[in-house]
Amino acid sequence: MAALNLGSTDSRTTVTVLDEGSDEGAPAAGTKRRARFHTLTVADVRQLTQDSVEVTFAVPEELQGEFDYDPGQHLALRATIDGRELRRSYSICRPRAVGSVSVAIKRDLGGVFSSWANTELRAGDQIDVMSPQGTFTTALDSLDDKHIVGIAAGSGITPLMSLAHTVLERSDSSRFTLVYTNRTALDVMFLDELADLKDKYPARLALHHVLSRQTRSSSLLSGRIDEEKLRLMLANIIRPAAVDEWFLCGPFELVQLCRDTLESVDVEPSHIRFELFTTGEPTHAAGDTGRPVIVGIGDKTFEIEFTLDGESATVTTPVNAHESILNAALRVRPDVPFACAGGVCGTCRAKLVSGDVTMTENYALEPDEIARGYVLTCQSHPTTDKVVVDYDV
Repeated sequence: MAALNLGSTDSRTTVTVLDEGSDEGAPAAGTKRRARFHTLTVADVRQLTQDSVEVTFAVPEELQGEFDYDPGQHLALRATIDGRELRRSYSICRPRAVGSVSVAIKRDLGGVFSSWANTELRAGDQIDVMSPQGTFTTALDSLDDKHIVGIAAGSGITPLMSLAHTVLERSDSSRFTLVYTNRTALDVMFLDELADLKDKYPARLALHHVLSRQTRSSSLLSGRIDEEKLRLMLANIIRPAAVDEWFLCGPFELVQLCRDTLESVDVEPSHIRFELFTTGEPTHAAGDTGRPVIVGIGDKTFEIEFTLDGESATVTTPVNAHESILNAALRVRPDVPFACAGGVCGTCRAKLVSGDVTMTENYALEPDEIARGYVLTCQSHPTTDKVVVDYDV
């Protein structure tokens, strides 16, 4: 599963810098290092289902600080497959452990990277892994008496495994409710681990398996989750008024259905967190390197200036090319950070210092981040003669 945080689903968001000197609420400069790729060794590849594996990486002692993570975060992986560099993001599926970090990878139909990982990746192989990222998590220091609900489909369970473990372990009074939908019982990832977790916390973990193509004893747990079924769940097994936080992870259609339905029963949007597999748009870029763009003599151009690792660079892009800031930056700095290139993972996030841009899609930035001037450079297109962005902020 690609681990992708859904902030605003509005397309073609226009971002304008109103006050270049203001960044209230942002971390102080130098308090957080930019996520980078590190070469890690695969310690284990474990079959979860016929179409999914859990991949565990060994983290050497000197990189422990780089791979500290919060439950719900994800890793970007980079590999060269059939001569092409591919990058994909996958959720961390285990609670924190010294010396290792694990992700689950489900084979996607036609997915080159996921198919390769499921069939070719072996213990002892080395692969480039970016340090953890993502905001699909919760405050770990205030879990007492909290009730957290997760709704997941398929490989959407991966970040919720880490979240459920941590929430239940950190506080004796916390509760976790998980609604997990799959086609059949054979498709359920982490089936044994979920059963063990239920045995360990029988009074504080409510676990509801929903099977869309297999009949269960309860009609509420059989068939696809649609609006009618979701409203019945909210009326009978999950009372929204007693829930502190919601975590939704799965395909776009399910996540959006849950979001709309929860808001219709007066759940505050600030209490709902989202993560997506993909946007559901097959035309979106899939994390490969940028397309070539040639600047011709006499072409009207935009100028893009960006700062990365303390170094500034400038690149021009033809107006008629409708090129993203990321694509243009990659032509002069191949180490510019990105993973999905589809507006969903947030790896390419940067601060807009000056100028205006339009974001075609945004499934990663929260509203407060946009208000502070942050953009997804893979989806941002200049609308002024010069645009300045900073990856280091």
